[in-house]
Amino acid sequence: MLGNLLKPEFDELIASKNWSALRDAFSEMDPADIAEVIEDLPADESGIIFRLLPRDAAALVFEYLPHSQQTEIVETLGREQLKNLLDEMAPDDRTRLLEELPAEVTKRVLTSLSPEQIKLARTLLGYPEKSAGRYMTPEYLTLPGNLTAGAALDYVRTHGQGRETIHVLYIVDEKGRLLDDVRLSSLVMADPNTLVTDIHDRQLVSIPATAEREEFISMFEKYDRVALPVTDSRGVLVGIITVDDVLDAAEEEATEDIQRIGGMEALEAPYMDIGIVDMLRKRVGWLTVLFVGQMFTATAMAHYQDAVAQAVFLSTFVPLIISSGGNSGSQATSLIIRALAVRDVSLQDWWKVALREIISGLALGVFLGLLGFLRILMWPDREILYGPYFAWVGAAVGLSVVGVVTFGTLCGSMLPFLLRRLGLDPATASAPFVATLVDVTGVVIYFTVITLILTGRAL
Repeated sequence: MLGNLLKPEFDELIASKNWSALRDAFSEMDPADIAEVIEDLPADESGIIFRLLPRDAAALVFEYLPHSQQTEIVETLGREQLKNLLDEMAPDDRTRLLEELPAEVTKRVLTSLSPEQIKLARTLLGYPEKSAGRYMTPEYLTLPGNLTAGAALDYVRTHGQGRETIHVLYIVDEKGRLLDDVRLSSLVMADPNTLVTDIHDRQLVSIPATAEREEFISMFEKYDRVALPVTDSRGVLVGIITVDDVLDAAEEEATEDIQRIGGMEALEAPYMDIGIVDMLRKRVGWLTVLFVGQMFTATAMAHYQDAVAQAVFLSTFVPLIISSGGNSGSQATSLIIRALAVRDVSLQDWWKVALREIISGLALGVFLGLLGFLRILMWPDREILYGPYFAWVGAAVGLSVVGVVTFGTLCGSMLPFLLRRLGLDPATASAPFVATLVDVTGVVIYFTVITLILTGRAL
């Protein structure tokens, strides 16, 4: 916010090319505020301003910038400046930058790294996409298991500089296998002669390097930690994931789920960075499926065309009926997808959810059906529009709404359970998909009810 408030002043300094004043102003600002100033600048100016920052501050500011602007700045930097920037970046942030850059730019970036950093970057990039290995950082501090508490504190003082976090320390054996972790506060309070392996302040929890994003996010939620160790298949400690990385991962996960619920494939980059062709490719698949699904609605309507021909006004209620079912189904789907995501319900609770949603569907259906019945019953031109059996027409519409809303609610609530049971993401049970499914059944329910009630009367 501070960067936006001071933006007019910075615009004046940039326009006058008062680099010295800009450098002094940036020296007193938080990196996040500096990033706000740079974010709105064109590529040529942002590259110039970025060069004014001290080496250590530049890396921090860079991590706050959007990926598209990071790419622009990388392309404007000289080899030595790029090397300095990458040297100061956290390994996990550097890995995500390499993932986002175009191939030719990534190649240039890799040539700027030291042999050790190249090996590290390629190791991180070798893990499956969206796995814990892609989000971990190797900047952690380990303690040999044979140290005492006093010796461990001396070890922290001499080896703790530049680590991602020292709030939690990791105890390993001579082969690097994770034995335990210990909080720095527990280490400080322990008797100096106590072995670090004998300090048990909490249960050891670790994440497999191949764990999927949703899995390690849930582990942070469950165990309420600021950092968790990442291990390979042999139990060797290969990195840690910190809470700031988890917040980024959770935001990405939530964004993908929301996009899927909206009836499209998840985007792999910010909206403005996606090309038109890629955007169309992400959206056309589900739209095609939904369009084909709506064709079945037209087929169902054609099956009852004789009834519609005898009482044309019956077709005017079709949008009302199917939208009621689709809306109730979409509501139920959204509720259950979120409940499964935050573990308010589990797969074993499906029958409890089904019972609750049947009751809810009936209650909502009766309420909406009564509104539909009263609307027909009290309409001024009811006899002209619906004939002498307008009360029976109202009853047929009302009962149809009860049936469609109940079915839509039950269908919408059970579909996420079915997908989870099949090992699929429940978020793919998008609201438009449920609405389309209920549309077809809604037409069948509606015309079945009116055929039963109005045959011999309006039909």
